[in-house]
Amino acid sequence: MRPAFSVILLTTLIGAGQGLFIAIVLIQALAVLSLGPAAVSPAFAGWGSALALALLAAGLAASFFHLGRPERAWRSAAMWRTSWLSREVIALPAFMGAVALYSMLQISGHSPVLYAGGHGPTIDLSLVVGLIGVVLAFALFVCTGMIYACMRFLAEWHTPLTPLNYTLLGAASGFTLAAGFAAVVQPAHADLLAACAISLTVLGAVGRSVALVRNSRLVPRSTAQTAIGIKHPRIVQRSMGFMGSSFNTREFFHGARPGWMRAAKPAFLLLAFALPLLLLVAGLRSGSPQWSASAFAVQYIGLLAERWFFFAQANHPQNLYYQVVS
Repeated sequence: MRPAFSVILLTTLIGAGQGLFIAIVLIQALAVLSLGPAAVSPAFAGWGSALALALLAAGLAASFFHLGRPERAWRSAAMWRTSWLSREVIALPAFMGAVALYSMLQISGHSPVLYAGGHGPTIDLSLVVGLIGVVLAFALFVCTGMIYACMRFLAEWHTPLTPLNYTLLGAASGFTLAAGFAAVVQPAHADLLAACAISLTVLGAVGRSVALVRNSRLVPRSTAQTAIGIKHPRIVQRSMGFMGSSFNTREFFHGARPGWMRAAKPAFLLLAFALPLLLLVAGLRSGSPQWSASAFAVQYIGLLAERWFFFAQANHPQNLYYQVVS
């Protein structure tokens, strides 16, 4: 498939925003349960969730660049009963609304107490809104991943590993960003968030590696022989049948040279997983926020490469007819 850079930005930006918001609410929940090192500060929770909202808004803005008629984008929500894309279109603004409300409650400092136990936790409105937002974040992860996992004719995507990896990679990048942000705003939470980011990055590396191994062992259901009904063991396509490119040759094939495909895999494995892990560990040892910030920057670049490879690796069946440009 041809990777659309707007979709790459959409999925990576909203994934980081989702992960960042989940990290913030996790810290608040641990503080309420007296399991965290300190109470969450309005600066960390409020402005951190505002940063998450900015990432979500940037991803949403990027998504409009691959729409033929952006003014009709609202119609994409009409098929929510059967379409994962429609469900994503509904889940994203709902999640953004929860993040915006949570941010306003934290920044303003006016969050009504809903339950105050004698010796138990004190639950305020911001925590309830945050937990609702976390549920919406996971729902959005599932919707985004299932857009691709539900396509049975693309064997590389049609696996439960697709939504799982979308969730793990988004959470990993978000927790890495949260660790860097906490190191600047509220250092008491930086080590816990960095440890979570390390764990999620390791899980993301395992999940993505399993998907790569699975995809390398796929056997195509259709071949050039079955496509044209000839059983000869060696069939070589010499021409795509057109004198120039067409929609089929542009939209369903990445067009990159084989060398790019071979280089993309080790590049994103290094940038999205190996180097961020080293930087996060260095940040844990030194306590310097620069390490976590660098880890997020490197990891995000790696996730851009990972998402490009994710789309490019998918082999659409129609490419049996359009493999060669004459």
